[in-house]
Amino acid sequence: MINNIELNKNPVNIDRALISVFDKTNIIEFAQALINNGVEILSTGGTAKTLRKSNLPVIDVSDYTSFPEIMDGRVKTINPMVEGGILGLRDKHADDAERNNIKWIDLVVCNLYPFADTISREDCTLALALENVDIGGPTMIRSAAKNMGWVGVAINPKDYSIITNELNTNGALSFDTRKILSSKAFGHTAQYDTIIHNYLKDEKLSENFSITFQKNSEMRYGENPHQSAASYKIPGNNEANILNAIIHQGKKLSYNNIMDADGALACVREFDEPACVVVKHANPCGVAVGNDLLDVYNRAFNADSLSAFGGIIALNRTCTPPIAEGITTVFVEIVLAPSFDVEALDILKKKKNLRVLELGNFEKRNAKLEVRNVDGGLLIQDVDTKILSQDDLEVVTEKKPSDDEIETALFTWKVLRHAKSNGILIAKDKTTVGLGAGQVSRVDAVHMALRKGGKNVTGAVLASDAFFPFRDSIDAIKHSGIKTVLQPGGSVRDQEVIDACNEHNIAMIFTGTRCFKH
Repeated sequence: MINNIELNKNPVNIDRALISVFDKTNIIEFAQALINNGVEILSTGGTAKTLRKSNLPVIDVSDYTSFPEIMDGRVKTINPMVEGGILGLRDKHADDAERNNIKWIDLVVCNLYPFADTISREDCTLALALENVDIGGPTMIRSAAKNMGWVGVAINPKDYSIITNELNTNGALSFDTRKILSSKAFGHTAQYDTIIHNYLKDEKLSENFSITFQKNSEMRYGENPHQSAASYKIPGNNEANILNAIIHQGKKLSYNNIMDADGALACVREFDEPACVVVKHANPCGVAVGNDLLDVYNRAFNADSLSAFGGIIALNRTCTPPIAEGITTVFVEIVLAPSFDVEALDILKKKKNLRVLELGNFEKRNAKLEVRNVDGGLLIQDVDTKILSQDDLEVVTEKKPSDDEIETALFTWKVLRHAKSNGILIAKDKTTVGLGAGQVSRVDAVHMALRKGGKNVTGAVLASDAFFPFRDSIDAIKHSGIKTVLQPGGSVRDQEVIDACNEHNIAMIFTGTRCFKH
């Protein structure tokens, strides 16, 4: 360890570069630009072959080190001649370098084996994954990034022009640029190691929890115009989701667009039968299922057409021309579906600002972890993917629900867990009728759902995302015509609530589980 070291902040000449890249985008053009600036090129394996095919002068690293690539290329750059050339401090280690015939390497151009792409393959085995763990690359990158006082590093082809422009203009690489490139390099290796760590670990909530993402897009602003925002993707993720969607038309997705669209997708994924979900401000304001998708769309949209204004429409089947015609008669921000008929796409062009997202085939939500920021850290939990079946239900009242009411009750539960708590949902005929979401008291949520549903609540099922702490919510619906109530149970006043249902001739079902979404 060197004490009292001072970082060199002067521009540095680039006399020698080591180029070893998996992603060879623009590498020939960049190497040519370096050579035009008098830079000597060291290289390895496939990169060297690529450069030679373009008749560019290249020195093999093995010739420079006088040590061949061995073990199927596993060992080629981990050598004192290489690492010393990168890590050495030019003002302190020149004598060491000269005694050992080490030449300074002023620029490292390197990116890594695509580990994320490898593990996303269906045929990937542990052996294949480990074979695609890069060792020499991260070592060179980190060495160059550490020695930013004397060395530049490029891990992204997008940065090649920055280096070229500086060399063409000034003949040297500035410290500010070297510092920026160093930060990117450490981010690159940190992400790489995080992906490997998450792939190998068996413990879901491990002692060290790391996540990493790649920037997908910059946004004009976040939830509000004064907040900056960007979207990030999971490296190597090719699943059907909003960030991977084909956008056929419309403006760039905003922060709120993505949030709402993701919520709509999560809800529509609950259903095997044809379904339509309308989301507004992250809450499902209209949901319906059935056999005929056009009928399903109409029922879902009309469930709360006022709230649906400016909302998100999600389908789990192909969007057909009749549905597209219906969508063009209303104002919505986004329509998303696994696919669109060609004619449907032509029809939707009538609404030029409408975002049309094609996701490809999607299945039920996967059991994965969701992460939320809090000051000083994160909260991590399983995504709620619990499936409620008829076997989970317990009828606790004198009146028994009908088979249709039980089926509707199960439908409400699939929707309700996508609404903000406190949440109350009223539904009938596999269609939502009224939603009371995000309320500070349960009885307030009941009153909101009743107001939204109006006369349509007669004969419906009411579902609550958590237990009723008092009988006041049941008393509030006694004249509404609601026939069945679904709730988790578990309150110290459960019997009081059950008694209220018996008094008002309402059936009550316990789920034994709640579906809070704060």
